[in-house]
Amino acid sequence: MDDLFTASRERLKPLADRMRPRTLDEFIGQRHIVGPGKLLRRAIEADRLTSCIFCGPPGCGKTTLASIIAHTTRAAFVQLNAVTSGVGEVREVVKEAQNRLSLYGQATYLLLDECHRWSKSQSDSILPAIEKGTVRFIGSTTENPFISMTPAIVSRCRVFQFEPLSQEDVETAMLRALKDPERGLGGQRIELAPEALHHIAQVANGDVRSALSALELGALTTAPDGQGVVRFTLEVAEESIQRPVIRCDESLYYDMLSAFCKSLRGSDSDAALAWYARLTYAGVDPRLIVRRIIAHASEDVGLANPTAMLQAVAAGQALELVGMPEARLPIAQAICAVCESPKSNSVSAAVDAAMQDAQRGGFGPVPVHLRDTHYKGSDRMGSGVGYKYPHDFPGHYVAQNYMPPEVAGRRYYRPSDQGSELKIRERRRQRGQA
Repeated sequence: MDDLFTASRERLKPLADRMRPRTLDEFIGQRHIVGPGKLLRRAIEADRLTSCIFCGPPGCGKTTLASIIAHTTRAAFVQLNAVTSGVGEVREVVKEAQNRLSLYGQATYLLLDECHRWSKSQSDSILPAIEKGTVRFIGSTTENPFISMTPAIVSRCRVFQFEPLSQEDVETAMLRALKDPERGLGGQRIELAPEALHHIAQVANGDVRSALSALELGALTTAPDGQGVVRFTLEVAEESIQRPVIRCDESLYYDMLSAFCKSLRGSDSDAALAWYARLTYAGVDPRLIVRRIIAHASEDVGLANPTAMLQAVAAGQALELVGMPEARLPIAQAICAVCESPKSNSVSAAVDAAMQDAQRGGFGPVPVHLRDTHYKGSDRMGSGVGYKYPHDFPGHYVAQNYMPPEVAGRRYYRPSDQGSELKIRERRRQRGQA
């Protein structure tokens, strides 16, 4: 039986900790992996869960689900944090797990929070125990394990991707906390305005912990009215929760940058501006964004609209001259210019093909008529013989072979039918270059 001190400590815990679901039926969200009949749920209910990694954003239920496993399993359960745990502590856990398995036939779960923070030596120290089944490893991380963790560990674990909770899920958790008299705020008379509920759930951005912390803060710091009721209004909600924070780890950065680049290529100015705003809000160096705009001005627009490159480079120059936040406007202008331009990857395809031919080697001498003639005595070497000077001919063009003999007849640049390239295509057709 718990003593008075234990009960007091429980009441002093944060609301988010007190309201942590204790069973799979209480668990909120992640229906794609713990819904009825799903693999992870079946494994937990049968107490047959093998080593796995839970990855996803903060407050989406990773640690909560591990806690549910700890309360439902017949195995021993040990929890460590990758930031504070060393190799010695890991070896001690493995030794105790071996003793339990050999003496009592009892398995051991090891929950490792922030598992992406483990070094290679720490990972290697537990690898044999995972392979032999001495320890059932559960890693919890907010980063992409395929990028941030040792491949040897990841390859021996089943990775479960947790998604941000929906606004409805967050609202469900808040309403549950308001009604629960034992662990929540049900013992108080709190009137939560619908708009306050929606605001906190929206700003929490899928993080139940953040939403419940805001709910608790507002409820505890708002004085009751004459009837003893705490009026939790929209104004209280706005004061209780901070603006959403984008945790831009390496994986999320590359995902958002990928979405930004694909929006540029896909001619969607609205989407590109949205991703640009999120990258900027997350604190990404704007020079990295401008570099991608310049690259796509050639890769996806090219000669279909040559001014797109001018816009992109001008945005980079504006960033260097005036800095942020003023440069957000020329950067946005360049984004829209690239998005709204006719698209062509002809330049990109042309240079890629030329580079592939160059990498194959087999280079012969430069044809005589194309050789350098600027030095004295070049005529005695035969350099330049047979060269036709284009400006001496009508239209400043004359048919002449400029290609290296090894790739004679190859066509690298093939103008598209988009924008300015349509005129280039017609001009090449007239010259017999199509």
